[in-house]
Amino acid sequence: MTLEATKKAKRHAVPLGAFGSLIALGLVLTVWGPELFTSETGPHGGFDPIARFLLAVAVIVLVCHLIAALLGKFGQPPVVGEILGGLVLGPSVFGALWPSGRAWLFPAEVLSTLQVTAQLGLVTFMFLLGCELRLDEVRRHQKTVWITVAGSMGLPFVAGVGVALAAEGMLAGRFGSTTAYALFFGLAMAITALPVLARILVDLRLDDTVIGRLALTCAAVGDGAAWAALTVLLALTGLSGSGSVEAVVGMAAAFILVTVLCVRPALAAVVRRCERTPAGEQLLLPVLAAGAIGFASLSQVIGLHPVIGAFLFGVVVPRDSLAVERISKQLQGFAVTILLPLFFAGVGLSTSLGLLSGVGPWLLFLGLLLVASVVKFVGAGGGAKLAGMSTKDSLRIGTLMNCRGVTELVIATIGLQYKLVNDLGFTILVLIALITTAVTGPLMQLLNRRESSR
Repeated sequence: MTLEATKKAKRHAVPLGAFGSLIALGLVLTVWGPELFTSETGPHGGFDPIARFLLAVAVIVLVCHLIAALLGKFGQPPVVGEILGGLVLGPSVFGALWPSGRAWLFPAEVLSTLQVTAQLGLVTFMFLLGCELRLDEVRRHQKTVWITVAGSMGLPFVAGVGVALAAEGMLAGRFGSTTAYALFFGLAMAITALPVLARILVDLRLDDTVIGRLALTCAAVGDGAAWAALTVLLALTGLSGSGSVEAVVGMAAAFILVTVLCVRPALAAVVRRCERTPAGEQLLLPVLAAGAIGFASLSQVIGLHPVIGAFLFGVVVPRDSLAVERISKQLQGFAVTILLPLFFAGVGLSTSLGLLSGVGPWLLFLGLLLVASVVKFVGAGGGAKLAGMSTKDSLRIGTLMNCRGVTELVIATIGLQYKLVNDLGFTILVLIALITTAVTGPLMQLLNRRESSR
């Protein structure tokens, strides 16, 4: 296909897709209209559960990607539109405008299946995130990286713990441990989203600059530290798993040691062997996919969250393999396009802006947003300045490290699942992730314009 033909295909892809979706929607309304608009069973004997699940998936994928394409025209990364798509399909918009339609499209059995399917997308995403965790730049800029990471995570963590303790009555879940809740909230305030930050840097053409590489390295180190801290927190509190806390900690430590000392070299040998022939390279995709899913399952059995196992397996995958890079792109295409929007929809269906009704919740949300943004900016930017960077570059590092994106949503979902935070706390964390991610690109463009005008 020529370049001109490719451009034409891209221009017509959204209109044709929208047209096809309208035809499908018209058929659904024609056949199942009575059941959709009333509580009566239609002439075709009701909607088959599998058909309803597939329709729900189609609606989620279409809505998330249409909103992402729309916001992309304003310079926003796709994840912002996809998160908004999940919120639109939740109780705050779809449920408020058409309660019966939302109840028909997302009944309990469909929601249950969507949540399980979304876990597969989340596991795949975390495996890919582990594969992207490259720490080569740490050796080149050790001082700058470690001081910046300490500031970008340490200060927000302390502030998050303080705010969590002050607002425990409004944000804490039913788990019952104040320490676990406060530590978790501090961790949620300290996170930076590595994959979304990488996309923003590409859009701003900063990915191959010193600032871009340094920001990605700091985000990678911070993400690794955050998931390690979450692993320790889940193990020490015994939040999941049926064994004692000591057993969970022991199994988690053994799991990590075996992975690093045994699985890593064995996986490197398998990759080298599979790369020798085309048939072997084709076998590598199911091997890595099965490994990531198997590690996620084992992590759940041990008493940790499945995403930790998938992330750990991604970390030990060889970095110098072209075959692994190609496979990662293949997995990323399906996971990001189809599976990850299901996770966003699950987040949106669990998020209710109605929980912010009243002065108290709104003040709490605005206060947390201010604390999360300012403290992260000051911590990261101040750390970069202390490490010897210029004021201009320190401001840029502080702005970039404020991007929380999908990683914050994953952390928030884990907190809600284990009842560390309640529904209001979850909603606030989701909104903080959305807003801090949405403003990162425009703020960087503003800083660049100010610098170029001088």
